[in-house]
Amino acid sequence: MKTLVIVVHPNYELSRVNKRWVQELDGNLNVTIHNLYGSYPDEQIDVEREQKLLLEHDRIVFQFPFYWYSTPPLLKKWEDQVLTYGWAYGIDGVNLHGKELLLALSTGSPKESYQHDGMNKYTMEEFLRPLEATSNLIGTKLLPYFVQHGAMAISDEDLEISAREYAKTVLS
Repeated sequence: MKTLVIVVHPNYELSRVNKRWVQELDGNLNVTIHNLYGSYPDEQIDVEREQKLLLEHDRIVFQFPFYWYSTPPLLKKWEDQVLTYGWAYGIDGVNLHGKELLLALSTGSPKESYQHDGMNKYTMEEFLRPLEATSNLIGTKLLPYFVQHGAMAISDEDLEISAREYAKTVLS
């Protein structure tokens, strides 16, 4: 199975978690790492290139920090420009049907914050509903989320465990 990991972190070089996850996958012949902010520092997305990458892979991973209860802005812009009517959904928009979609995200807050009685008042599943709806619209099979909570305070030992579990999830 060919997997496309779309890394979308506006401050990737400062991210211990996202960099470590990429390092864990780096070198796997069935995985293509695609850093959106690295590829498009001017945010001018090459739609044809992006659609070609999607067609070449069986599994798509959106790897990102949970950013103001959503995705980073470049991922939203990417969705708007790449997942177009007639290509990804709508009449004849079947190019992604049957592919798998995995959401892999890191949060700064602990897991307990994402409960109805927690600081954020909503569960992670509730926050991610728009991406679930997107998956439904474009015909992908949404896999169980991979979430690393507490990224800002993660220990080196826990980061290594997270990286191994992430790679296992992406490659399974």
